[in-house]
Amino acid sequence: MGAIASAMQDVRARIAGACRDAGRPQAEVSLLAVSKTFPAAAIREAWAAGQRHFGESYLQEALAKMAELADLDIEWHFIGPIQANKTRPIAEHFHWVHAVDRLRIAERLSDQRPPGLPPLRVCVQVNVSGEPSKHGVAPDEVLELAAAVAGLPGIRLRGFMAIPAPEARVDRQRAQFRVLADLLRAARARGLDLDTLSMGMSDDMEAAILEGATIIRIGTAIFGRRRTWGR
Repeated sequence: MGAIASAMQDVRARIAGACRDAGRPQAEVSLLAVSKTFPAAAIREAWAAGQRHFGESYLQEALAKMAELADLDIEWHFIGPIQANKTRPIAEHFHWVHAVDRLRIAERLSDQRPPGLPPLRVCVQVNVSGEPSKHGVAPDEVLELAAAVAGLPGIRLRGFMAIPAPEARVDRQRAQFRVLADLLRAARARGLDLDTLSMGMSDDMEAAILEGATIIRIGTAIFGRRRTWGR
């Protein structure tokens, strides 16, 4: 067994353990392998170990990998900040976008999604920790933005995403994730058909699963330390 396959086995064991602790079926939690900065060969190894969902943040790097891995059945997620001048290739080539934090970006993705493709699945990014350096909409502005995004053609709003501030204590990790979970419940109470919480990474995935994560984004625990590649 290769290093990546072994690491993925360990991650899946952590997911299974967290789901048992939360009293949730493991099928409720999807693993998104964050492959940004890692070469196509690493993605191919993870794919051979059963992984099908991969997250990228750098558009040109991702497009190069897509071309190299065109023989594989991969679901591609764009998880980085989105510049307005890059929405067209994102709308054309990705299946998911996790970091919508402005209506203008959502409108461009909607308008530029090719009509022959299914709706682009999107999450609104929320700045749950209030850090000035973090992207994302403030929690008190989320529901208004979500309602507007949900009404756009060409995309389908699935839920919310967050990258909380790093915390060593599990209770503090859970408190930040709970903000996102509460927002999802509030949005559903207002009639929005949402089902996704994209939250939790290598150091806090257990806390995220305990608070209802449906997609966890794991990079370091699968691929190792991030490297600079293709940029």
